[in-house]
Amino acid sequence: MNTALEIAADVRSNKRTARDVVEEYLANIEAREREVHAFNLVLADEARAAADAVDASGNKGPLAGVPIAIKDNLCTRGVATTCSSRILEGWKPPYDASVIWRLRDAGAVIVGKTNLDEFAMGSSTENSAFGPTRNPHDVARVPGGSSGGSAAAVAAGFAPVALGSETGGSVRQPAALCGVVGVKPTYGAVSRYGLVAFASSLDQIGPLGTTVDDTALVLETIWDHDVLDSTSIPDARPSLATGSDVKGLRIGIIEEMMTGEGLEPAVKAAVESAATALEDAGAKLDTVSLPSTQYGISAYYLIAPAEASSNLARYDGVRYGLRVDGDDVADMNARTRDAGFGTEVKRRIMLGTYALSAGYYDAFYGQAQRVRTLIIRDFARAYEDFDVLLSPTSPTVAFEIGAKTADPWAMYLCDVCTVPVNLSGQCAISVPFGADGALPIGVQVLAPALGEPVMFQVARAIEPAAP
Repeated sequence: MNTALEIAADVRSNKRTARDVVEEYLANIEAREREVHAFNLVLADEARAAADAVDASGNKGPLAGVPIAIKDNLCTRGVATTCSSRILEGWKPPYDASVIWRLRDAGAVIVGKTNLDEFAMGSSTENSAFGPTRNPHDVARVPGGSSGGSAAAVAAGFAPVALGSETGGSVRQPAALCGVVGVKPTYGAVSRYGLVAFASSLDQIGPLGTTVDDTALVLETIWDHDVLDSTSIPDARPSLATGSDVKGLRIGIIEEMMTGEGLEPAVKAAVESAATALEDAGAKLDTVSLPSTQYGISAYYLIAPAEASSNLARYDGVRYGLRVDGDDVADMNARTRDAGFGTEVKRRIMLGTYALSAGYYDAFYGQAQRVRTLIIRDFARAYEDFDVLLSPTSPTVAFEIGAKTADPWAMYLCDVCTVPVNLSGQCAISVPFGADGALPIGVQVLAPALGEPVMFQVARAIEPAAP
């Protein structure tokens, strides 16, 4: 399959038509979608019409004719946006998310809305109301989550690139488990307008792709200041075309993430091999300690549910989607939420409400925010001595479907290496680096806020060194 860069170049030069490209990817979807279940909705007719419009246009953009899969928590005007939840089933937004119109302006063609853990709450895409997504490398295993549908779509060849969203690692972790590239941009680099909120101080939209350069292309397309998002960074987007020369760069290997509980030997070995490749390319490597990151999971699972309990209060049976009738308004509201929300969403709403309740706020939510500050300070100290940091993306390869559904804490630990970056608001990328048998492994490159140029530089150096 061609990369997004190659497809766009061919369409701009009239070597291929956007319609031919789309037909090729729709055929791939037809062949394997029932097995993988990457999509909640395939937009075949809409994709053909959009491709025809690209072909008829005399002004073809940087993503001309490139098929892209969109996570189903990004609003698409007139197209169902469910967040994989019964409570929003059938709801059609009256507007597009900012990233959607930016993609369309660049010539991208949306081929479908991808499956996810309900309201992006999960690490395996098993929490969807519409059934689990399966890993294209082994359909008995999970693709990761919550952007598992987007990662699986890219890995299965349903689209060369996709958009996901991150709250605690939901782009990078499934990218690692599916053997694709996944990017978590600096908080505020990409507009959240039209992203259905989970935890607003953590959520960020990011691209997935088959190559590092493809994800850089998509990120350059969607990165822009947006007056519709009060957290949007006003600074101009930096160039991400930074090459792959790492000579003289200082790279720190995070000690806590290389010795943590549950780290599989093959994953550790992959990170060590990536570090050796960077050292051979001229980078200077050393270890670095970020002691507060060991408390990242505990802090995250207080902060994120607390924000979710507030954000999800809007689903009341009155304004959106599902309504279950009751004896009065309060009864209708309770019945609707009971029928519409799944088990994991209910668990996190209750956990978050408890953490914010009178008498417990300071002991739980307040303490978690203080830990968040310590993590930010640890990263700041590390970046005084290092340009980027290196770690596993996920401590394990893809696990079997159902293996962790009965143990929420075991599932939460899937994000132990990714959560600290979300808490700090900084950027990171997962790059495929070998496999354990048939199961891919991802190596993570972390950089300070707005450090995407050097992050991509290091990622490009790692990519060709992968076994």
